[in-house]
Amino acid sequence: MKFHIWEIIWTIMAILFLSYGIVIKGINSGTFFYMIWILLGVICIIMGLCAHFHLWKAIPMALRVLILSVSGIGVCLFLFVEALIWTGFSAKGDENLDYIIVLGAQVRKDGPSYVLKRRLDAAEQYLRENPDTICIVSGGQGANEPFSEAKGMADYLISRGIDADRILLEDKSLNTIQNILYSKELIADSDAQIGIVTNAFHVFRGVSIAKKQGLENAHGIAASSHPLYLPNNLFREFFGVVKDFLLGNM
Repeated sequence: MKFHIWEIIWTIMAILFLSYGIVIKGINSGTFFYMIWILLGVICIIMGLCAHFHLWKAIPMALRVLILSVSGIGVCLFLFVEALIWTGFSAKGDENLDYIIVLGAQVRKDGPSYVLKRRLDAAEQYLRENPDTICIVSGGQGANEPFSEAKGMADYLISRGIDADRILLEDKSLNTIQNILYSKELIADSDAQIGIVTNAFHVFRGVSIAKKQGLENAHGIAASSHPLYLPNNLFREFFGVVKDFLLGNM
C-alpha cells in the first residue's frame, strides 16, 4: 500500500499528540487540559483520513480558502502570544524589593506540586539573597486540595529555614486575578517595589495583571519548569493570556 507524505505526517503528529496527552494526564495536574492534546490527536487522525481518501479536493474552493485563512490567522496569533510569553523567561527581579508575591498552584497532602515547588524554591533563593524583603504567599483552597495553597507554601518555606515573620498569607484567591487583588490588600505602600514569583511561562501574564491592577512597580521573578511539561504549560498559557486580554485583566 502506498502512503502519501501527508498521511505519514498526520499519523506521526497524531501519535505524538495522543502520547503527550496520556503523559500529561498521568501527572495528575488537577485539570482536564490534557484533553486538548487528545483532541489534537483526533483531529490529526481525521486529517490523515482526509489525505488518504483525497477528501480535501472534494471541498469547494471557497471553503478551502476560508479554512486556510482562519488557520493561518490562528497560527499567527498563537506565535505572537507565545513570543510575548517568552519575554518573561529571563526575568530575575531587582534586588531588595519590598515584597515578593508567590502565585499559588496546586498543593497536595505530601506538599507542593512540582510546579509550585519550583516557584517556592525561586522565592526561597530570593529571600536568602535579600533579607529585608517580605514574602506574600497567595492561594486559596481548591476543591481537590487538603488545605489552602498559602498554608502549604508557608509551611514549605518555613521548613526550608525562612523566618515565619517574613511571610504573609493570602488564602482567599482562586485565580491569578485574585492572587494580585487580595495580595495587594496586604501591601501598605502603594509605591512598594514588588516581585511576582511564578514559573517562567506565567511571568508575562502575572506581571501584566499586576500592573493593570495598580501595582506599577511589579517585576517578574521567573522560576524554572520541567522541560517535559513545558509544551503543555505554554499551550495552556496561550489561552490564559487571550482570555485575560479579552476580559480586560491585562
